[in-house]
Amino acid sequence: MPDTAPGPVPGTGPSGGPGPAGLDAFIAGLPKAELHVHHVGSASPRIVAELAARHPDSAVPADPAALADFFTFRDFAHFIQVYLSVVDLIRDAEDVRLLTFEVARDMARQNIRYAELTVTPFSSTRRGIHEQAFMEAIEDARKAAESELGVTLRWCFDIPGEAGLESAEQTAHLALDLRPEGLVSFGLGGPEIGVPRPQFKPYFDRARAAGLHSVPHAGETTGPETIWDALRDLGAERIGHGTSAVRDPRLLEHLAEHRVPLEVCPTSNIATRAVATLDEHPMKEMVAAGVLVTVNSDDPPMFGTDLNTEYAVAARLLGLDHTGVAALARNAVEASFLDAAGKRALAAEIDAYAAAYTAAGPGARTAS
Repeated sequence: MPDTAPGPVPGTGPSGGPGPAGLDAFIAGLPKAELHVHHVGSASPRIVAELAARHPDSAVPADPAALADFFTFRDFAHFIQVYLSVVDLIRDAEDVRLLTFEVARDMARQNIRYAELTVTPFSSTRRGIHEQAFMEAIEDARKAAESELGVTLRWCFDIPGEAGLESAEQTAHLALDLRPEGLVSFGLGGPEIGVPRPQFKPYFDRARAAGLHSVPHAGETTGPETIWDALRDLGAERIGHGTSAVRDPRLLEHLAEHRVPLEVCPTSNIATRAVATLDEHPMKEMVAAGVLVTVNSDDPPMFGTDLNTEYAVAARLLGLDHTGVAALARNAVEASFLDAAGKRALAAEIDAYAAAYTAAGPGARTAS
């Protein structure tokens, strides 16, 4: 969003209502970047079922139809429990490679050109996958995704906060001593309650000194002070979720002034009960405050969503037409850690797509 005082988002309809007919089709074809999406959490029901069948001792059902009930979360703690049971399905390098490439295939179907995939290597290496084999598997999948699918993947290695400082030390080792070519950032996920951000400062200091960007989760299930901690102690350059930022006007002003993007995941916030209903989602307040907002899917199959759906949700919440949706897509490019040439190319592709849609006129859009 523009670095200005609060005002309407480009492309916002005067009534704040839904965009023109054909907006879903526009979103489906729109070239996109995604910045907050988890590796294991992106496993499709088909892949989860396949892995569950390979590992019958798992608590995860092998029947794809049963996965819908399995992925119905009571609260955030239950979500973490379910998530970790899926993590347990990734037991060897072949599982890692298969999962990673299939995630990229699903992204390609949505016209996602670039994604920063949050990977939690500690969860796999502590289950017995050799650390070098893990790195080779994700890198092999990354290169294949780019050459075969046209999807550019980069990695964020994140600390599973619930596993404590041991996981932080191991994640720092994996990120810095075995640093894969695609690694661009260092994160912190898992529950926020009972997992204060400041304790992870030494690990983020090391990662930042090595040139990795800082992208911790903060303010999803806790208050604004967690976001302040992420900014002050972890040097956060983007904030994962940040839904509670709207409770602190001074924090919103800081985020807007310093162009610290928020990685907003609307459907995820409802599924984990971080926000009660979509109509209560604080995205509109974030945008009105001038904060750079990006739209993301988090753990899409687990939440019954995908990035296209999240853009449609955002369009409704913000009252956007196709011009506003394209502006959101450019936000993600701006907030990404893609190199300057890559940013220019992807932004130009978004602009060209939006211009062609505008030039086609209402009749052609409806027909499509």
